[in-house]
Amino acid sequence: MNNSLKEQIINKNNKDQQTIYFAGGCFWGVEGYFKRVDGVIDTQTGYANGNKENPTYKEVINNSGHAETVKIVYDENVISLEELLLHFLRIVDPYSINRQGNDFGIQYRSGIYYTTEEQKTRVKRVIERFEEREGRKTAIEILSLEGFYDAEEYHQDYLDKNPNGYCHIPLNTADDPLFEVEIYTDLTDKALRERIGELSFEVTQNSATERPYTSEYEDFYQKGIYVDIVTGEPLFVSDDKFDSGCGWPSFSRPIEADAIEYVRDDSHGMQRIEVRSKIGDSHLGHVFNDGPTDQGGLRYCINGAALKFIPYEDMEKEGYGDYMILVDE
Repeated sequence: MNNSLKEQIINKNNKDQQTIYFAGGCFWGVEGYFKRVDGVIDTQTGYANGNKENPTYKEVINNSGHAETVKIVYDENVISLEELLLHFLRIVDPYSINRQGNDFGIQYRSGIYYTTEEQKTRVKRVIERFEEREGRKTAIEILSLEGFYDAEEYHQDYLDKNPNGYCHIPLNTADDPLFEVEIYTDLTDKALRERIGELSFEVTQNSATERPYTSEYEDFYQKGIYVDIVTGEPLFVSDDKFDSGCGWPSFSRPIEADAIEYVRDDSHGMQRIEVRSKIGDSHLGHVFNDGPTDQGGLRYCINGAALKFIPYEDMEKEGYGDYMILVDE
């Protein structure tokens, strides 16, 4: 991913930074993991929801009631709260009580601490859907943040300072896709043309542009997800689609923070940022910073011919069941 290009367009948006608090065992590893997640701006280790103000580490490990917690500041124009929660569920044992990895004690309990009613609703929705899919209740406490106190300086960015330090989380998994999905491949141009059609072939493979107001998805708002018509890799959620009036389907952000590649495009006497699918390298369209400010300020202007829509009710049978958690009911 060309991060400099991505930051160039995203830094011009008007969306405020958001903050969420995760407790998932030793905070060295939780912080080390989330520092690697695209869209996370800043992290801070600390102690949350205990029995006194400004506890020391010694007091915390002697049952002050606090949880080792990481404050995560993120840009929701890049990564949604729902996606962050799925990362959290990846790195914790959600059924363990007062234990993660080799660490025991109340300070190592798993928890999600919110600061707004909107966060509370969204967190509970994700956890409830996760529990429904797993058929089992988790032991994660979901509570309002009742005080967060910075940990001592030596705990901050601990694994950066001590690369071989203890960590109960495999940090490199932060770079792995959250979900596994079957990706389609064709051996020849002929096979691909036959499968997706001439227009979609020219758009995705030769960076052509479909005529405005001609896509079936331009004025289309059914619930589900949009995938790359070539490979089937998920790209956008219907919740993030809006009417921009430009004549092409428009979205405020990708389905996942790293679903899109950004490429400088100086063609046609303009300076633009092209967006392409990460795995299939399909040309999708361009991203601009003139989108709705209340949705982050970005407009992903996408050729409908590059997309295939998967209705919400068909996602499970089409192999996208895991992604249903990202679609608002």
